[in-house]
Amino acid sequence: MENIYLYMIIALALLAIADLVVGVSNDAVNFLNSAIGSKAISFKTIMIVASVGVAVGAVFSSGMMEVARKGIFNPGEFMFDEIMIIFMAVMITDILLLDFFNSVGMPTSTTVSIVFELLGAAVAMALIKIGADGGSFSDVVNYINTSKASQIIFGILLSVVVAFSIGAFVQWVSRLLLSYNFEKKASWVGALFGGLALTAITYFIFMKGLKGTSYAKESFNILGGETMKDFLEHQVLSIVLVSSVFWSLLSYVLISFFKTNIYKLIIIVGTFALALAFAGNDLVNFIGVPIAAYNAYEAWSASFLSTGTLATEFSMEILAEKVPTNNWLLLGAGMVMVLTLWFSSKAKDVVKTSLDLASQGETKERFQPNFMSRGFVRSAMLMSQMSAYMLPKSWQDKIEKQFEAPTVKVSKNKAKDLPAFDLVRAAVNLMVAAVLISIATSYKLPLSTTYVTFMVAMGTSLADRAWGAESAVYRVAGVLNVIGGWFFTAFSAFTAAALVAYLLNLNIKVMFPILLLAAIGLLIRSTVAHNNKSKEVAAEDSLKKTGSSSVQGVILESASNIANVVKRGNRIYSNAVKGLAKQDLTLLKKNKKQVSKLAAEVDELRDNIFYFIKNLDETSLRASSFYINILGYLQDMTQSLEYISKVSHKHINNNHKKLKFSQIKELKEVDEALETLFNDTKAAFDSHSFEQIGEIITRKKEVFALVTDKIAKQVARTRTEESSPKNTTLYFSLLLETKDLLTATMNLLEEYYNSHDASVEPATINVIDETIEHGGSSNNDKK
Repeated sequence: MENIYLYMIIALALLAIADLVVGVSNDAVNFLNSAIGSKAISFKTIMIVASVGVAVGAVFSSGMMEVARKGIFNPGEFMFDEIMIIFMAVMITDILLLDFFNSVGMPTSTTVSIVFELLGAAVAMALIKIGADGGSFSDVVNYINTSKASQIIFGILLSVVVAFSIGAFVQWVSRLLLSYNFEKKASWVGALFGGLALTAITYFIFMKGLKGTSYAKESFNILGGETMKDFLEHQVLSIVLVSSVFWSLLSYVLISFFKTNIYKLIIIVGTFALALAFAGNDLVNFIGVPIAAYNAYEAWSASFLSTGTLATEFSMEILAEKVPTNNWLLLGAGMVMVLTLWFSSKAKDVVKTSLDLASQGETKERFQPNFMSRGFVRSAMLMSQMSAYMLPKSWQDKIEKQFEAPTVKVSKNKAKDLPAFDLVRAAVNLMVAAVLISIATSYKLPLSTTYVTFMVAMGTSLADRAWGAESAVYRVAGVLNVIGGWFFTAFSAFTAAALVAYLLNLNIKVMFPILLLAAIGLLIRSTVAHNNKSKEVAAEDSLKKTGSSSVQGVILESASNIANVVKRGNRIYSNAVKGLAKQDLTLLKKNKKQVSKLAAEVDELRDNIFYFIKNLDETSLRASSFYINILGYLQDMTQSLEYISKVSHKHINNNHKKLKFSQIKELKEVDEALETLFNDTKAAFDSHSFEQIGEIITRKKEVFALVTDKIAKQVARTRTEESSPKNTTLYFSLLLETKDLLTATMNLLEEYYNSHDASVEPATINVIDETIEHGGSSNNDKK
């Protein structure tokens, strides 16, 4: 029995490494967001600065390890075997929970997850002990530090409201004073802003980044015998005033004499500061539990060897004592964090979510609006209208002028290289987050760095008018999704850890290897699924936006999209027929997902029409007309494919009668004809041999005649032998929709054939009417 605890310690050590990886993947957004979003410095420089901050913070994190040992529960109330169950339950749950959030690209709080996992597992073990002793439910308070949990919940609510509000206010004032032409302002303006920002950030480095270290708790004669921690807390005003003067003067010298961009300097220092604080304070979330378990094991094994004390009899009061953590262990953990920072693709996904929600420009909106986001936006618009009535018109005009963002005309291919926001907003993000976290630390409020940094970024986005009429409902919905995920973290962490602790307690020898293997299996599956998803996103068969301004350029750039849609459409149609023939529900379900993805990509191209036209030369009306027509036909094709896929899946999913052999045979004949047509079309567009399109168009009547013949045969069958209304409806629906699919495809081919030669002049009349006629279709009613 004693060996099982040694195996658990080894497992906890391995889980600690895995937890470091998933934890850093989640929390990297805290300190990378502003620097990456503003593109103030190169990505390589950002990573080097953040890596140094993480490494330094990890070495300084020793004093924070006590949170996992005695911060949530009273260790003296538990025996060694019970403590090991609690710690194992916490680590298994933490890895799976954080990995889930990383996989969906959502930032959450590692602090909240570890606290509520410890709470959930400890409550489960406490209730088991109380039940065995015949106690009452109220006895749980003897085992649990209930005030800590309530503090954490209060911290969530406080950070959401306060961080968002103050971030919005400071950004609004900063933009009002600096505008978007901040680099042209007088040197003293930048120096003053730099002084305030650098004061906030450097104070934050000492207050939050180093407060938990052993150095902060030593007395220094230079500080009047006070510890650094006490000095920072007691002399706040003096430190802030002296620092502000020093940093403002230094900023002025750097700007005036060395031509330094003070905003970039703020972003570099701020990134280092938040990375330092993250590692210094959040490392406990990843390795605190395994270290506490190792300390407990050492104490018990020593007692077992000397006195033979059993695991069920050895009290864990020793965990209430202070035990220093090995600096080499902390350095090793820091190196794992740094490597994760460089190589984790999931970390990049989490950062991308935050940047998309804060972006000043156009992005692909990930979240769908809901009634709450619509309600918030309507309320904000109403408040904006009310303020417009209250302020004089002259004031409003001056404010509007300060918030006028410069227009940058770039090709669509280069738009992705633009920063998500400018240097002022990035600096404000870092400065406000540093101030709020420093204040919370001085008052011993357990605020989460994730919550504060994210909500500050969202507040500054709102104040900077990044959430305009085109994007507000989507961005607000995204913020609400993230906030909802935070509360889900607390609930799921508590519940899952309690369940795992209960299962381990049933039979630790059996459940420990089962649950451990299950956790590893789920982690591997999640990683493989994420890698596959990343490959799909980067695959060649995703549609690409065109950036050309001439007809010939649009023709050439759109050719790959046409070939792509034709190839995928061919596969979707064939799978629908195959799924009906074999009554394969799994294949039809997968087919629905594929066609939905294709339709979404085509919709995204149509959503891009505004930016495409804005980027055209004044003489390129024909190019825009051609492009709009092409997108209209592509949408008609995808809507037909969606309908075919939907009705096929619905028929099999509802367990209706299988199509007759003759019907399946005829559908396969149509499928073979379509396959030949689509393959020839794909080959023509892949090779840009647009002359071949004429040969394909000549077969138009032949293919239509085949489908019409199948419809006539089904009419005859229905009058004589067909007995299933559902089969008849499905078969007619498939054939009629196939005709619509062919019509859209042929219209597309004719448009290309008529436009590919530069010598062919466009029609001189009714360009707009033609665009509307070709772009619209009855297919719009099919969704």
